[in-house]
Amino acid sequence: MKILLAIIFLSSVLLQKSDGQREDWCISDEQYPDEELQKAMEWACHNGANCDSLQPNRPCFLPNTVRDHASYAFNSYYQNMKHKGASCYFLGAAVLTALNPSHGSCKFETLP
Repeated sequence: MKILLAIIFLSSVLLQKSDGQREDWCISDEQYPDEELQKAMEWACHNGANCDSLQPNRPCFLPNTVRDHASYAFNSYYQNMKHKGASCYFLGAAVLTALNPSHGSCKFETLP
């Protein structure tokens, strides 16, 4: 039990930025249906997300799945709009994570 508490404490400390803020990314909920993720992703891409990187031959096109593309779009919207009060919800299609979802050349941004 003490080891588990130590791991939780250390992970919370390590996931904080030097100014004390924690980095969060907004990603698609794995349990949400693809059809609903697609709708939410399209909304995000038309309302503040920068979805250019999801186009063919761009850094975040692969893997070419609704779930992966939705995660990128949700995070882009959330990072770009959170200073205006936006949340990471998308009618339940998204969740916050402290684990950076970036992969390969696809970088998920995080903004203060």
